This record gives sequence, C-alpha cells and structure tokens, in this order.
Amino acid sequence: MPSLKGCYNIGDLRRRAKARLPAPMFHYIDGGSDDEWTLRRNTNAFDDCELMPNYLRDISQVKLGKTVMGRELALPFFLSPTGMSRLFHHEKELGACRAADKFGTLYSLSTLSTTSLEDVAAATAGPKMFQIYILKDRLLTREFVQRCKSSGYHALCLTVDTMVAGNRERDLVNGMTMPPRITSISNFFSYARSVHWWLNMLRDPDFRLANVAHRVDALGGGAMGLIDYVNSQFDRSVTWDDVAWLVEQWDGPFLIKGLQSAQDARRAMDVGATGVMISNHGGRQLDSTPAPFDCVEDMRNAVGDGLELIVDGGIRRGTHIIKALCRGADACSVGRAYLYGLAAGGQAGVERALELLRSELERGLALLGVADVSELGPGHLRELCSGDFKAGNQAPDQGARG
Repeated sequence: MPSLKGCYNIGDLRRRAKARLPAPMFHYIDGGSDDEWTLRRNTNAFDDCELMPNYLRDISQVKLGKTVMGRELALPFFLSPTGMSRLFHHEKELGACRAADKFGTLYSLSTLSTTSLEDVAAATAGPKMFQIYILKDRLLTREFVQRCKSSGYHALCLTVDTMVAGNRERDLVNGMTMPPRITSISNFFSYARSVHWWLNMLRDPDFRLANVAHRVDALGGGAMGLIDYVNSQFDRSVTWDDVAWLVEQWDGPFLIKGLQSAQDARRAMDVGATGVMISNHGGRQLDSTPAPFDCVEDMRNAVGDGLELIVDGGIRRGTHIIKALCRGADACSVGRAYLYGLAAGGQAGVERALELLRSELERGLALLGVADVSELGPGHLRELCSGDFKAGNQAPDQGARG
C-alpha cells in the first residue's frame, strides 16, 4: 500500500482508501445507484472537450483565488457536504474541516454528520456552510438555522434531491449499516482485514449523528433509530414555497444543492437563492441523470450572473476544475475526492487530496497560458466531435476514475 506521499493522484488515494476500509465503508463512498451510469458519467463528461492553450503569456505568477458566496477563497473549489465521516476515519469531520482551513477554502458540514455543527464551528475560523433539509418537523429545521447563526456559519445549503433514498445496490450487497456491524461471513473477513480501522473503532465507537442526537429520547432506540428518525423526517411535499420560507429564515448566502435544469435554476433565483450546487448527489439518487458539467451552460444562459453556479460531482483532476470554470461555473466542490483522502489518512489524507488538486490546477493554468483563474472562459474549450478520441472510453480502472 503506498504512503500518502506515494499517492500521486486522487485515484491513488482511492486505492489506498479501499485497502484500509472494510468493504461496506469503502463502497458506501465509492458506489452509486442502479447501474451507476450517472456515477461514471459525472467524471467522463469532462472528457468530451479539450483545453485550448495560448502561449507566450506571462505566467510567472498564477492566481487561484476566487470570491465565492461573498468570501475570498484561496482556491476555486471547496469541500462538499458529506454525511457520517466517522465511518471512514476516527478524525471524522474535524479532520476534513481543519484541512480545508489550512488550504484557505470553505468546508461544508452535513446535517447527517458525526460531529456537531457547534464543534465544527469552534474547530477553525475559516468559512463554513451547513447543509440542511426541510423536514416534516419545521421546528427542527428552524432549530438548525438558529444554531448555525449562533455558531457563525457563513452560508446555508438546502439539499432537494433526497425525497427518497436512491437504490444503492452496493450497500445492500456489502451489508452497510449504521452503526457498522457484521452481517455475513464475507463481511466479517472484510472487517478483520481492516486492522487500523477496527482498532480505532474500539478506541472511539461513537457513530452517533451528532446534530440530531438530542432527539434520541423520542425514539427509544440506538443509533440505527437515529437514522430511521431522520429518514422519517424527509418531507415529500416540499415545494418552492417552502424554499422561499427557508431563505427568509436564513437571510444570508443560500444555495440549493441537487438542481440540474435551467428551469429550476430560474426558480431558485426567483425565490431568493444566491447560488446552485449543480449536483445529482454523486450519482447516488436517480440514475441516468446528466452530469453536473453538462448542465452548466444551459443554467448559465438561463440565469446570467444572477446566481453562483457550483459544479458538484465527478471532480478528480485539476483540469476538471479548469473545464468547469471555462464552461461558466463560479467554482467547484469535491466530495468523493476528499473522502478518499480522509479514509486513506485522516486530516493528512484530506490535505494530500487538496494539495494534489491545487498543484494540478496551478500547473494546468500555467500550461494553458492563464495567469489568473478569473480569466478562464469558453475560448479555452474545444468540444470534441463524436468521432474524436474521448479519454472516457478507456477501461474503468485506468486513470483516477472513482
């Protein structure tokens, strides 16, 4: 197994994560829904266009900084909200948050985190966004908003694509449960091989969903009951009127995560959202939906400069970030890429993931002849014709696909 320094791309971190994690945990990160077509397309979509460099430009200094959600970030990408990080490493959300702060970028915390939003807020002074759901219990949703205001969160992000859970067959095959438990013989041997992981589980067995743990008295059950409780709170009747209500409750930078159509982007602008995280939940919800990268141009044409557009999904290389910004995105967010790093080595692994993406981005801009990330535009892209070679046609295990 390579050391973190021996991981030279996100694909290497993925392989290290696979070697260190029990199968249920790894495939929970790695898998998608149904046939995983959307999961693959999220990354392969970037292979449908080429970068067009311009040479003999002054690139003695390359600037990566970007203003996102009203905050100056050192990078044009940030960490997506991802649930239950304790499953992957005992440093959990705090390790990822501290890594983001070290690199001068924003950290997003999930409602379904295993660290409380207050503890994450206290960990660093860097910008933070909280990912929220509109739940059947509106009082609980209001509570989250007030806790975020009291804790100094800069932005709120509403996820709208999880009215029901996607069909994640890898989780069924591998016996994924929360908290983790042995469900079969193969499952047992998978845990037994992951010595580092289960030793830390014995030292720190707390897998509670920290932001809703105070509701356990209403359940009469344990941690599995907490998940059942939160799932039972997902409201299928939520409409744009509810989103407008939440925007008023927050009164700050407000993003909607999970939109893919230009029509929905216009509605988001109408109800007062300041941005959209273009996302299909990492290919984990409805299979056969478009890649976020493929949605940018239509959304940008629909909203002009009225919304910030964030490409959330499929980012495995710095050149992917460049292409997304050329297409019209304001920034990108990464989920799996940093989770592979977290599983591979905790905070140090997340830092390795961010360093790899940062160095690839900086080098890519220099080779493109661009001295400032804000200079990127459609003139730096050339669409491939159907008969042209597309790197996405390579075998699935090649490159950094995950």
